[in-house]
Amino acid sequence: MGHQPDLRPVRKPERVFSYFQKEWPLVVLFSIAGIVFNLGQSVVLVMQGKLIDTVSERSPFPVVLRATGFLLLMVLFFQGCRYTKRFAIRHWANRTIARMRQEVYDHLVTQSLSELEQEQIGDLMTKAVGDVDISVEGIRKTTTEIFDTGVLMAGYAATLCISSWRITAMCVWWIPLSMFLASRLKTVVARLSKASREQQSRVTGMTFDMASKTVLLRTASMEEPVLARYRQELKVLQKKATLASLLESSLGPLYQGVASIGFIFVLFFGGKLVVDGTWSIGSFSSYSLLFSAFTVKASKASKLFNAWQKAQVSFGRIRPLLSGHPKEDTTIHHPLDPERRLVVSHLSFRYPQEEKWVIKDVSFTAEPGEVVGITGPVASGKSTLNIALEGLYPYEGSVKLGGWELRELSGFERGTYISWQGHQSELLSASIRENVTLGEKGDISRVLRDVAFDKDMERMPDGEETMVGSSGVRLSGGQGQRISLARALWRGSPLILLDDPFGSVDLATERHIIHSIRTHYTHSIIILVSHRLAMFPETDQVGFLSKDGRLSMGTHQSQMEGNPLYREMFELQQKEVEDHEKR
Repeated sequence: MGHQPDLRPVRKPERVFSYFQKEWPLVVLFSIAGIVFNLGQSVVLVMQGKLIDTVSERSPFPVVLRATGFLLLMVLFFQGCRYTKRFAIRHWANRTIARMRQEVYDHLVTQSLSELEQEQIGDLMTKAVGDVDISVEGIRKTTTEIFDTGVLMAGYAATLCISSWRITAMCVWWIPLSMFLASRLKTVVARLSKASREQQSRVTGMTFDMASKTVLLRTASMEEPVLARYRQELKVLQKKATLASLLESSLGPLYQGVASIGFIFVLFFGGKLVVDGTWSIGSFSSYSLLFSAFTVKASKASKLFNAWQKAQVSFGRIRPLLSGHPKEDTTIHHPLDPERRLVVSHLSFRYPQEEKWVIKDVSFTAEPGEVVGITGPVASGKSTLNIALEGLYPYEGSVKLGGWELRELSGFERGTYISWQGHQSELLSASIRENVTLGEKGDISRVLRDVAFDKDMERMPDGEETMVGSSGVRLSGGQGQRISLARALWRGSPLILLDDPFGSVDLATERHIIHSIRTHYTHSIIILVSHRLAMFPETDQVGFLSKDGRLSMGTHQSQMEGNPLYREMFELQQKEVEDHEKR
């Protein structure tokens, strides 16, 4: 394995200076190389003028050759410094992008679910990827222009003044005028850039929505109306992006034209000095080239302003994501007691910013090794009960696992003690192994057998390293669901919450999985939310959640005897199974 770079976070990630401070060896390297290269450009132009004088004065060939060789060596040396500067700045930018993205991702994963739900997916992706890149690229360009414009112009100005401060004083004042125009117009560039980025966030969000809901849109014949609105938003984005780009690209020639007016004075007064014999042809040539280069660089000072303004806009958008997020505490402060019992007392739950209580006054107890089946009518809140038992949202009442209230546990502790499988598979665009282990090490062969995936694996040439594609597109619905179930079971957490894990598997596979769970996960409490009741006779407890959010607990037999709606649901499903087997 190669050397892994140190990407530990900076102390104050919300400050740009912190990223320079963190990579100070690179900063020192590109600072020295940048200063030497840019100051050396004035020396090269002066030596070029001396070479012209050597030729015009018809000096001996060895003298001309020596002057030419010396000039070439100087050019090679300074170009080497230029390469070193660019390499070091690019290396700094790459490391800073990686470090800044890590800060943004760390913040996002520590945000509460309610905070994340208030964000648009397009805006989040634009911030996490686009704005980070634009910020660092803007800072890189600004840093480069500080040397290639600021230091270079300082060197040119000093050399011009040494050659003739009088001519310089008469010609140079046009350059501050062009820079003044650049500084005044920078706010316009910033405003247009901000509008373009905001529109890009909206378009990105629509793109993700359309990509994830293609089947739904086609089935509902809504594809064309949605595409029409999408095209309209694209037109708005094109207009705003074009306007911002047009203004930014047209300002350079404007500034250069203003700054170049002083060249008229150089030609007149410089030519007069040549005629008077005060300057040689080489001196006039050097001064003209220096002033021309000076005006060109002055006109490009707008790049510095534009790059910095664009960086400020994007950095301002991600600054809240670069500070204030808590560092994850990976210490277990609340070890579970030996009994590891789940005790739910008078639990009531509603989603943040919602008034309606979905779960009301729910109480039950479960022991390790028990499988608790939860069912009920459609939209009764079965999945919500599992969400409440995760402890990610605020709740009323009490949910204790191993003697500890869930709200008392840290996020790391809840993640260690509780595993969850949602109604959707939620697979990553990664290998089967990575989807099961989420990057941890260990053998997954047993858990794949437990979810009846070992036969499927035999037909996959890459085995556990088979890539599942974006959202599991390369797998069938049942395969994706079983991979998601394997992820929930893999660590054997004390509490495992399963939401409709058998929706896309046949009855024989469901029997196999239930048998595996009862055999191999005797140290875990399994909460099984499902609308399929075929295996509920095998569970230890059955909870029936009514539409009013209240839960009645019992066994399968007691529910059959005392709950007419549960009995009707079970018998109807049994009849459907029997009819299917007859066919």
